[in-house]
Amino acid sequence: MSYFSQSKTERDRKTTNGSAIETQTETTAAQASTLARGMVITGNIVCTDPVEIYGRLVGDIHASQLTICEGAQVEGKVIAQDAVIQGTFKGTIHGNSVKLRGTAMVAGEIFNRSLTIEQDAQFEGVARRLDKPVEAPRRAGAEAPTQSADVVPISGAA
Repeated sequence: MSYFSQSKTERDRKTTNGSAIETQTETTAAQASTLARGMVITGNIVCTDPVEIYGRLVGDIHASQLTICEGAQVEGKVIAQDAVIQGTFKGTIHGNSVKLRGTAMVAGEIFNRSLTIEQDAQFEGVARRLDKPVEAPRRAGAEAPTQSADVVPISGAA
């Protein structure tokens, strides 16, 4: 079993009334990338698929879906279409749907279109409604918007 291989497509071949019909079933749920317990990462994560965090992360996360699991600690900025917080988070969350489960401890700002706070969840901060929905990160190979920069010469440099 390879841990780095992509999800496989399952193909079934069925026969109905003597004629062969080929159907293709694709896995609709993408496999989540996981930061395991005991792992400590300092840096930024961009992932087009779901991300599950069980360990500790100091940095920014941009993912389609994010789950900060019970016992996990995250500090930084989160941008995710769907975010479920069960562990400890300190920073800013931008998400279409943000859910704070009963074990969540959140300090900071939550910008959301839908916010759910379960009983026993701890939230210290400010929640604001988003006008525009949060976009998922683009897949590799997708055209990114071009950026331009102004070049300003340093005076006195020869």
